[in-house]
Parts: sequence; C-alpha cells; structure tokens
Amino acid sequence: MKSQELRKLAPELDSLRLGSGWSIEDLSKPQIIVESSYGHSHPGSAHLNKLVEEAGKGINDAGGRAANYYVTDICDGEAQGHDGMNYSLVSRDLMAAMMEIHVKATPFDAGVFITSCDKSVPAHLMAIARLNMPALLIPGGIMKAGPNLLTLEQIGTYSAQYERKEITEEQFFTYKKEACPTCGACSFMGTASTMQVMAEALGIALPGSALIPTHIHYLKEISRYAGQRSVELAKEELAPSDILTIDAFRNAIMVHAAIAGSSNSLLHLPAIAHELGIELPAELFDEIHRQIPFLLNIRPSGFWPGEYFWYAGGVPAIMEQLKGVLNLDVRTVTGKCLGENLETLQRNGFYEGCNKYLSPLGVKSGDIIKSFETPIRKQGAIAILKGNLAPEGAVVKHAAISPNLMQATLTARVFNSEEEALQAVLQKDIHPGDAVFIRYEGPKGSGMPEMFYTTEAIASDPELAESIALITDGRFSGATRGPAIGHVSPEAYEGGPIALVEDNDLIRIDIPARKLDIIGTNGQQLLPEETERILSERRKRWIQPASRHTNGILDIFTHNCASPMKGAYMENRKA
Repeated sequence: MKSQELRKLAPELDSLRLGSGWSIEDLSKPQIIVESSYGHSHPGSAHLNKLVEEAGKGINDAGGRAANYYVTDICDGEAQGHDGMNYSLVSRDLMAAMMEIHVKATPFDAGVFITSCDKSVPAHLMAIARLNMPALLIPGGIMKAGPNLLTLEQIGTYSAQYERKEITEEQFFTYKKEACPTCGACSFMGTASTMQVMAEALGIALPGSALIPTHIHYLKEISRYAGQRSVELAKEELAPSDILTIDAFRNAIMVHAAIAGSSNSLLHLPAIAHELGIELPAELFDEIHRQIPFLLNIRPSGFWPGEYFWYAGGVPAIMEQLKGVLNLDVRTVTGKCLGENLETLQRNGFYEGCNKYLSPLGVKSGDIIKSFETPIRKQGAIAILKGNLAPEGAVVKHAAISPNLMQATLTARVFNSEEEALQAVLQKDIHPGDAVFIRYEGPKGSGMPEMFYTTEAIASDPELAESIALITDGRFSGATRGPAIGHVSPEAYEGGPIALVEDNDLIRIDIPARKLDIIGTNGQQLLPEETERILSERRKRWIQPASRHTNGILDIFTHNCASPMKGAYMENRKA
C-alpha cells in the first residue's frame, strides 16, 4: 500500500501521527482519508459529522484507520441576492483543489468523500477523479418537506409575491420558518439532489445511497458500510478511472434526462469528466435527452417533494425503467457491474424497504416514478440551442416551460446585470412578448452567478410566465421553473453575440428545432444577411468592459475559466 511505502520516505510521519492520537498498530493499517464538507454553513452540511463518525466506525471495523479532513462549502441559498453568489461556482474548483492538496501532501490508501450540496458534490467528484485514488462518495441525504409539502424553492415565489404585496409579511415569515425542517439537501430536484443522483448513476456512490432522507437511520447504516468498503477498495486498488468511463457518463446523462435534472449538471459533469481526459460535449446531452423520456414527478418540474424520490426506490428504480438503454456492464464502486447491483437490490428487498414509507402518505411509487412506456414527457428536460445568438450553444430546461414558448418570436429588453432586470420585472416594466436579457454574468464576466430571483419573479407572475423568456450568459438555480435560457456562449464579456443585442431586436426561440436567433431589429424582421450585416457593424463598435474583479480569487477565476459549454472549470494554462 502507498501509505506504507511513504512511511519509509518520511520518517517523521510515524511520530506526527502518533502525536495525533494514532496507536502503533494504526500505523501499519490501510489508511483512509475521510473528506467531508461538514460545517455549520447550511442544512446540507451541518449533519455530516454524524456520517463521518459512521464511516470511521466502518473503516475501523474493516481493519483500517480513518483520518478526518474538512473543506466546508458555502450555500447557494445563503449567497442569493447579493455579490456572494459570484463566489459560488469558483468554490467548486477551490474545494477540489484543497482536497487534492490534502491527499497529495499526506499518504493515504483510499478515500471516503461525504457531501450533500450544489457545489460540494461536484467538487468532491472532481477531486476523486483528479486523484484517481481508490475512493467512493457518500451522498449526505435530503431533508424532509415542511408543512403542506412546503419546500425551499417556493420561498423565491413567496418573496416575489410579498414584494408585490400579494401576501402579508406574517405569511411570508411563516413560510420561511417552516421551509427547512431538517438537515440535508433541499427537498426538490435542484442541483444538490441532482448531483447526489449523478454520483450514484456514475457508479462512484453505493447503490441506493443518493437522497436518503436524513431522518431515516439507513443513512447511517450505509455510511458505515461505505467505510468498510473503502478498506476493501484500498486492497483491490480499484481506481475511479476504472469506474468513471465514458459509458458511465452516458448512463448518468440518461438518468439526468429521466429525472429532469438541474441545468447546472451541464457545468459539473463536463468538469468532472475533464479531470479524466474525457470530453462531454453539450451535443451529447442534447442527443441523449432527445432519446430518454422524463419520468420523475418531483419538484420543480413535477409535483412531489424530493424526499419522496427515495421512498419510490430512488436511483435504482429509475435505472430499472431505463434498463433497456443503460450499459449494465459498467463497473461500479461495489466491485460489481451495474446489472449485478440492480439484481442484488431486487433480491435483498431494497424496494420494499423504501416503499414502506409511502403507504402512510397515501402515495404509490407509480405516482412518483413513471414507466418508460408511459412517461411524463417523451423527451428529457434539457435542450441545447444554437444559432446566431449562441454559436457555441445555450442551455434550456424545457420541461418547465409553457408550450406557448416552445416556438416564439419575442422583443429584446436588455440589462447588463440581474439587479436591473429584477427591478424591471417587479415594477411591471416587463410585458408579454418581451425577451429579458441579462448579460455580463458569465464565468469571465462575473463568476457566473444564478439568476434565481429574476426567474422566480417571472415564474410567479402568471401573465409573464406564459409569455416572456429570460436569456442570459449566467446560469440558473436547479430549482428554476419557467422560460429560462442560460449559459449563452460565447458570453458577453468575450464579445459573444449576446453582447450585441439591443432593445427591440427580434429574438426567435425554436426549442424543437434547437434554434436561438436574432432575426430582426427595431421590431422588424430582416433577411438573415441583413441581420448579420447589422450585427457585424455593432461588433466593430463593441468595447470590452473593464473586469469587475481586479483582486482575490474572482480575479483569478474570471481570467482563467473555460467556457460554460465545457464546464467553466479553471483551466491549466500552460505556457
């Protein structure tokens, strides 16, 4: 084992570990790093030390020695509404880098990575892929819904309603007080839940481990078993690169289509794959989402809160519906192939154990997970749009869009920050038929924050939700509903066509045809060559704005990040 080899090279190592409380016997055991995002930063991380303890017990039971390390994450919800959101995406890359430092600076034989939420799950997966050390991920579970199935993504809607004086301050505070009744990822299929699902779908988390409700004891049980399994992985030397293959990523994208997963996954999965030298072009997501039906009736694209997903059988139940199209021969962290894992779950009563929680709720598993033959929609939730407005592509979660906007011609209203756009929506300065542009919010422009409050303000206004679109080079919350098109590339700061749009330009959206185009100016449709001539003239006049960030980590990130369509990771720019 690597740790024993390095003990000979670093004679101080034994002394230092003995000084940290290790025993003489511990020094010769398989040494397992337990990385987690535990901290009091938000409900998704505040409980994780309990899982760290269970994993440690499992490691010790299997004859290993656990060492706990921590890289606490931030909360996208707490970063909303102010400049803190600019730090969200970069936190993913910095967390991965810190975990790399932990492992590279100190010898370990395998790793257990424990995390729950938006940027921390992809960060841990990036670190696992980059280190390529035997490892597995324990998803930190999901919180219960509040009274009357209240879940956190509804707070954005209630906030907009309160701003418009449609509900009282007392009502609004009651919703805020009851939205997060337990620890865990927020109880809807946002980015946190989606990325937990992706970890399991990739085969790097144990079968059935994603989105276990945190109040169920099984979460601790599977954490202890994961600790045991990590010691076996150290001995087997099963590397993440043996598991995280292109076929595994294709499987994960199929699951992503079936669950109507967060659009942020199109940033995270390519960034994880990049660590392994695998390219996941945006076109692959579009291709798979065209072929795989949308099956999961969970918010924000469906009706039920997120905890009900696991009660209905979770990721394995989705995979059972997709068995005819998945690659069942891919290796997983169990040491077995995916097909063998699914057969084992059938035999050991896993589904019965999950479904027993549904009976008291008066809900059936078929209400939550539809069959492949009778889906909610025949295609997955994501589409990649291209055209003269987005030559490199743009991302839209069309499962949550009104049929009225699947094909529409709208009039541009242009804003250079989300704050300006949000005020225009709340003050009723946006009207049916408008295409609201928010630009200079891409990764190089500002760090690529979410446009959450603006999307919620639009989605909570019945008139606007059916009649306008929001188009941005920024990104959206995984909880986003309604007409939202993001990741427009090239971004405005790079001089992409979105930087050239002016008020009253005509914008054509055609989601079935996967098109996003500027088709006219001043409210008049033009021939394509005339539109291109005008855009060319505007391009000559365009001046790149000064960077918003001139020091600190955002200065480094905005000058060194890749395109959103590649994953917006910090690039290694070799001379």
